[in-house]
Amino acid sequence: MMLPTDGVLLRIFIGEADRYDKQPLYEWIITEAKARGLGGATVLRGLMGFGANSRVIHTFKIERLSEDLPIIVELVDTSEKIEAFLAYIEQHIQCGWLATTEQTRIRFYRGETTAKSRTDAQG
Repeated sequence: MMLPTDGVLLRIFIGEADRYDKQPLYEWIITEAKARGLGGATVLRGLMGFGANSRVIHTFKIERLSEDLPIIVELVDTSEKIEAFLAYIEQHIQCGWLATTEQTRIRFYRGETTAKSRTDAQG
């Protein structure tokens, strides 16, 4: 798969406890992004944060282990694919999330094409 140099970075801010159809929301987002052929995605777990639905600051501290830490899902692809994906997930996620987009330059997007290339890379 090739991506052009001009892309869009989509960030979706949710909580670790957010669910969609009994599964973690971040898993559902990643699964849907993969099924729709987006270029790449990463889930990041935050140490501290708050949002529109938060009455308290969620934090990871020994004396108060939160079960609802902030989660950021980052996805990268073309503007058209990101906008189509956003339109799709907006139909399914009703509240409790924030999405931002920004233009990005894709420097390279390389995947291994064969098992042999993985073996060669390991040396």
